[in-house]
Amino acid sequence: AMAPPKTPAQEPGGLSKLNIGIIGCGRISDLHAPGYRDNARARIHAVCDLDPDTAALKKHQWQARKMYTDYRELLADPDIDGVEILSPQGLHEQMVLDAAAAKKHISLQKPMTVDLKSADRMVAAAKSAGICFKITDNYLFYPPVVRARQMIEDGRIGTPCNLRMKLISGTAGGWEVPPGAWQWRLKEKEAGRGVQLFDHGHHLWASAWYLLGGIERVKAWADSVDGVIDSPAAVMWKHSHGTVFGMCEYAHGKDLHIPSRYYANDEWIEITGSKGLIQVRQCTGNINEGPGLRMFDGYKWHDYPDVPTDWKEGFTGSTRNFIAAISGEEAPLLSPAQGREILKINLAITKSTRVRREVYVDELEAAIPGLYTWNRIRKEKGKGAGGLFSFLGRSDRAYADRAVPLTLALADRGSPDSLKGWDTTIGLKLIPESPGPETLFSVRIQNGEISLEQGRLPPDAELTLSVPQGTWAAVLLGRRKIEAAFLTGKLKLEGRAETALKLKDALNL
Repeated sequence: AMAPPKTPAQEPGGLSKLNIGIIGCGRISDLHAPGYRDNARARIHAVCDLDPDTAALKKHQWQARKMYTDYRELLADPDIDGVEILSPQGLHEQMVLDAAAAKKHISLQKPMTVDLKSADRMVAAAKSAGICFKITDNYLFYPPVVRARQMIEDGRIGTPCNLRMKLISGTAGGWEVPPGAWQWRLKEKEAGRGVQLFDHGHHLWASAWYLLGGIERVKAWADSVDGVIDSPAAVMWKHSHGTVFGMCEYAHGKDLHIPSRYYANDEWIEITGSKGLIQVRQCTGNINEGPGLRMFDGYKWHDYPDVPTDWKEGFTGSTRNFIAAISGEEAPLLSPAQGREILKINLAITKSTRVRREVYVDELEAAIPGLYTWNRIRKEKGKGAGGLFSFLGRSDRAYADRAVPLTLALADRGSPDSLKGWDTTIGLKLIPESPGPETLFSVRIQNGEISLEQGRLPPDAELTLSVPQGTWAAVLLGRRKIEAAFLTGKLKLEGRAETALKLKDALNL
């Protein structure tokens, strides 16, 4: 049986500190190191870089105790508890496999790796070793993004329906990037993984996932203004739940100066909901001056100048999460499964630019990807959700006997947020599919609740709906869209049309 990872070293006075090794001391390491400065729970114990001068410099700057030029020697150090792997993604797999074999906890720089089979091998190795394994994406800890997610969860903008992102890059501004940092990125480009879409793009797809949930399918275009940077580019996607769409555009100014303390690029994000919108106005750089987070509530803008906007904050937050995850106090973010999911989205976007078509994320694991997507599209077109069959008037008579019990259950169907503050009365007339009496309902909406009375139409109704029983049941079952029933003449309205639109949203018809 494998031995469990060792416990942290004891400090004088009985305090425990985790000894962390940094593998890869390139430009990005300067943002990971501050999270360990004056940290009561962890410290940088050792550094490793192929360049001995770089390793020696970082050892001195970060006050590490040891330095290495071979990461395997660092992993053999018995004093090391965990490692931050900050190497190019093409090197990730072997380093993770070796770190897992050495029983070291792992924080791995995004993207996780270069393909799904590689990711699976890494996840299996970490699980077998019983270690903490997380994939780092600093945007998931960047304060404006974290606060935006909380605002969404609190219902501040209602139900989200759209997310827009913009990435703009230039050739001047920010800090100096060593030539070596470009060399490995160019090798990635030669392998078909874009400098912007795949590497930096991980931040954007992870943020979209973090803010609004999983992504079902993508469509992307990419070109280049200089033969190296994969920009301009445009990416569209649909989230896995509801009718929630996203879009990201890339622009590169070959003569553009970007005000930034870090890389010469900047990003901003806008999330639109049913009753407001949120803007994250700056990420890497500082093109947009003023507060980094704003919200429009339908009436006025609210600024949040108290939310920190230093890009470095996201790295510090991720470091704290790694330390807490090793101690079992928090779940790692990203977890191995989550990191694999973002990788899959990333690979789907890359594939879409190559094959020039819409790509379902799950097709990457299908035996025949093209057939998988064709079947998904065919099934979705055939659903009774307002598609072609709905307009051709297929019969809904088979659902007729379910119309009354489904109507009586409307009180459990309403959305409290949509019903809140609404005071109205609606009449519903269900027309039988065969000779017989009509079924009448009075529907009352008040104080966020729905009540029904069967047997009469209300004399003061703002709106009265007349619809065949089968069609109404099909709408309530999700077999037919209410718009299709109206356009084909099955559903008739008397009264205020705006009430019908509000009812549609409130009952999710």
